[in-house]
Amino acid sequence: MEEILSIVGPDLTSQTTNFRDPIEPKQRPAITLRYLAAGESFASLAYQYHLGVITVCSSVHMMCSAIEKRMMSTHIPPPTEDQWKAIASKFWDKWKFPNCLGAIDGKHITIKAPPNSGSLFFNYKKTFSIVLLALVDADYRFTYMQVGDFGRASDGGVYGSSRLGRGMEAKTLNVPEDSPLPGSGVQGPMPYVIVGDAAFPLKTYLMRPFPGHRLPRWRENFNYRLSSARMVVECAFGILTARWRVLLSRLQMAPHFVDTVVMALCILHNFLTNPAQNRRWQDEAEHTGDMLPIIRNMGGNRGSKDAYGVREKFSAFFNSLEGSM
Repeated sequence: MEEILSIVGPDLTSQTTNFRDPIEPKQRPAITLRYLAAGESFASLAYQYHLGVITVCSSVHMMCSAIEKRMMSTHIPPPTEDQWKAIASKFWDKWKFPNCLGAIDGKHITIKAPPNSGSLFFNYKKTFSIVLLALVDADYRFTYMQVGDFGRASDGGVYGSSRLGRGMEAKTLNVPEDSPLPGSGVQGPMPYVIVGDAAFPLKTYLMRPFPGHRLPRWRENFNYRLSSARMVVECAFGILTARWRVLLSRLQMAPHFVDTVVMALCILHNFLTNPAQNRRWQDEAEHTGDMLPIIRNMGGNRGSKDAYGVREKFSAFFNSLEGSM
C-alpha cells in the first residue's frame, strides 16, 4: 500500500478549509483497498472508519481514478514487437501453442440497473452488467483491456468495435511478421494469432475452435491445444475475482464510475501478480464456481478462406507433434 501511495499520492490531497481538515492521503488507499478486497458497502466502511458515506464514496472514486491515471502506462503498456515475441515464446513453452499473442475473452461486471437505460445493460444471465474485454498473456497478466460496453453486447461484437479488433485488422499494433512454427517449416511462415472461444469470429489473426462433435482426431488435437492456451484468460478472471471480492457483488454506482473501478482492479492485478501465487487464487476461484464454463459452439462468425487455411495449418502442425511423440 505504501508503494501505491508513493505513486498516486499527489492526486489524493484535498484543500484545507476553515470548516474542516481533509482526511490524510494515506487513509484513502486504506478505504479503497478495503472496499475492493472485501466488497463491503460504503455505509459499512463509513461506520468502521468514522467517516461520512459521501467521503468514503469520493475516496474510492478518487483513488481508482488516480491508479488509472498514474499506473496505466507502466503496468498495462501497449506491447512492442519484442514484447509480443516474448509473450508468444511463453505460450509455446507453457501451453504448447506457437505464435500466440494472448488469450481473449469477455467478463460481465454486475451493476445496479442505471435509470432509464431500458434493456441496454440487460444480459443473457438476466442481470444488468457492463462487459470487460481482456487479452491475457501466458502469466495471467492483462496486456489489453476495454471496459464499459453494454451488457447486452456479445463478446464478438465488443471485440469488433474495440481498439484491439480495429488495430489487429489494420495491422497497427506492432505485431511481428509471419514466422515458421517451432521445429517445422512445412507450413511456411505462419501469422501470430490470438486465441478465443466460439463467441469470437475466425480471422487469420484470431483462432477459434472447430465446431461440432465427433471431429477427426487432428481437429480434436487443435481444439485441445487451443482450449489449453485459452484457459489462461479464464484463470486470470478467476484470480481477479478471488482477489478483489467487490466483483462478487452488484456494484452500486453509475456505469462511468464502474469503468474506472474495473480499470483500477486490472491494473492492481498486474501490479500484484506473482506466478507463484496464481495457482492458489485459481484453485479458490474454481472451488467457488467463479469461472465460466467453456462455450462449445455459438454458430455464425464465418471466417474467410485465408482464416480457415491458417487454422488447418495449425491443426496439421499439432497433428505432426502428436505423431512424433
